[in-house]
Amino acid sequence: MKKNKKLSGVKEIARLADVSIATVDRVIHNRSGVSAITKSKIEKIIKELNYQPNILASRLASGKVYRLAVLIPKGSERTDFWDAPLKGIKRAEEEIRQYGISVDFFFFDLNNKDSFIDSAQKIKNNKRFDGVLLAPSFVKESIQFIHYCEQDTIPFVFIDSNIEAKGILSYIGPPLFQSGFLGARLCAIGMRHTQKILFVNISKESNSFNYSKIEEGFKNYFFENDVDHQLIKLDITDTEKKSVFLNLEKIFFQHPDIEVIFVTNSRVFYVAQFLESKKYAKIHLVGYDFSKENQNYLKNGWIDFLICHKPEEQGYKGLMSLYHHIVLKLPVDQIYFMPIDIVTRENQDFYR
Repeated sequence: MKKNKKLSGVKEIARLADVSIATVDRVIHNRSGVSAITKSKIEKIIKELNYQPNILASRLASGKVYRLAVLIPKGSERTDFWDAPLKGIKRAEEEIRQYGISVDFFFFDLNNKDSFIDSAQKIKNNKRFDGVLLAPSFVKESIQFIHYCEQDTIPFVFIDSNIEAKGILSYIGPPLFQSGFLGARLCAIGMRHTQKILFVNISKESNSFNYSKIEEGFKNYFFENDVDHQLIKLDITDTEKKSVFLNLEKIFFQHPDIEVIFVTNSRVFYVAQFLESKKYAKIHLVGYDFSKENQNYLKNGWIDFLICHKPEEQGYKGLMSLYHHIVLKLPVDQIYFMPIDIVTRENQDFYR
């Protein structure tokens, strides 16, 4: 069937299918009231004509407002990491606001599980959201929340960290295994004599899925490259500075010849502060995220490498993915891995 350029809109589809314009409109916007045979016939004609409906114009004409909820950690005095994803989300919000999209923000404290529960409950109580963007920092509580989303058929997108969930629309964040693998490669640079590596996780509640993937990638580097090393693991669940220092003092008392430290998250600056206070200048330190606290210690040489995953872009793409799926009816990537950047003292002034 040849495309008629003069009549290649809804009227032409209706003429060729021998149905009313209203019937074609129902099929385009996936509304009920059309038999399976008629729907199949219309869809075949749409495909043959390569017709691209102006969904946005049609949605604006309807006057419907789509409401999206954002559930992420709030920035704190301890770390400003979450200021970056928030900046990206707000950038996306500015772009889509003109199309009748409303975005509501719900924040929680990374050190307070109850604050996540409270914010998630506020979203549930509202019952008017068409999609949710969230960081599943507390695993058990996040699973309970997404069960609610699945029951109410509310699309949801994860950013920064991931958990196993069948109904997820998209995960936007780091490729965790590869990130851990790269972390090990950067650590190997600092190995000299004892080959002792301290593997540190500083988190109130570890996301076991993320942590295990990073650890798996980290160990795999040494296995694949047959590199001799001694790995010492340290989990610090009390994220107060005093507690972090106390745990590090204990481990250094047991292993005074540690050469390299790898920190699995953005709290690497705590370890840098400890090393500075003890004047352990020769220890090679690798961690995550280009936060203000980490930048200072990178510049001063206490941190050797920072691994970064473009957190601002995670926030931006997360909200835009919901917009594309819900409003424009466009396909989105179920998994979208962010690039892995390496930031050093030499290039940090030019990193964005």
